[in-house]
Amino acid sequence: MQNFDELKNQIAQDFASAQDLEALSALRIEYLGKKGQIASLMKQMKSVPKEEKPAFGQAVNDLKTEASALFEEKKQALEQKALEARLASEKIDLTLPGRKPAYANLNPLHLVLQELEDLFIGLGYQVIEGDELVEDLYCFERANIPKDHPARAMQDSLYIDPEHLLRTHTTAIQMKVLEEQAPNPIKVVCPGKVYRRDDDDATHSHQFMQIEGLVIGEHVPLSDLKGTLEFVARKMFGQNREIRFRPSYFPFTEPSVEVDVSCHMCGGKGCPTCKGTGWIEILGAGEVHPKVLKMAGYDSTKMNGFAFGIGIERIAMLKYGIDDIRHFYTNDQRFNKNFDRFD
Repeated sequence: MQNFDELKNQIAQDFASAQDLEALSALRIEYLGKKGQIASLMKQMKSVPKEEKPAFGQAVNDLKTEASALFEEKKQALEQKALEARLASEKIDLTLPGRKPAYANLNPLHLVLQELEDLFIGLGYQVIEGDELVEDLYCFERANIPKDHPARAMQDSLYIDPEHLLRTHTTAIQMKVLEEQAPNPIKVVCPGKVYRRDDDDATHSHQFMQIEGLVIGEHVPLSDLKGTLEFVARKMFGQNREIRFRPSYFPFTEPSVEVDVSCHMCGGKGCPTCKGTGWIEILGAGEVHPKVLKMAGYDSTKMNGFAFGIGIERIAMLKYGIDDIRHFYTNDQRFNKNFDRFD
């Protein structure tokens, strides 16, 4: 039994002196493994006198139990030590500045479009988007532009077949809205891409964007149109901007006007940007033509309204000082990085 006490003390000392889990594991194999010292004691059972076997077996089991307990205790202590060392080495310095996530910048056309949509939604307009491939009926004929009308030559179109084309203006959406909602009042804006077979120079593109507005109701005065456009111009270009109407012609409005805004560069005094006039053209508008209302199912003697069309590229070029329309469509992130949506 004295040998058991000596072995027990040796095991306790060795486990206590283990510096890491690897060393402790080696000691476990040496003492508690299948071929370890405690297992070898059990093999000696056959040579122990019969009357001493119960005491001998009990002593071996007690030694194994105590050694296992010592091993688990030391293992937990070493694991805790290893965890603390790992936490210390992987500690995050909360005083360091955080990494700013990289956000992709929106194209300025989308920034302007979102700003315009927000303005019109605030004025009670509904935003309606339509198909880019439309019927000739809605793109031209319902807009009072029949097949032999000379205004079609101004919109050199991209036809898919004799009756379908890529829309040349978002008026096509308005014409469908008129038909679908007749004879009810309407207050909508219709944004989207439009397509025309045009020269690819600094001021023209075969693809560009518009947002057109349409208001239909009873006794809608032209002054409402002017007030609306003046509000939008001041929100987009500054509170000191003024607008003016000039007589013009559009097949789907009567009377029709071109709308100018006072130059944001010179304040209306005259400069190279406004070609010395003090004004910059930004959109076309007018009272909806009675014939357009009748074709859609409205009684033009009781209902009237106004419509306007804004070129998104024109607004963006004026707002941000962009000199070439082709910049919008180059897919160059260096260009987009100039317009931070989070500023």
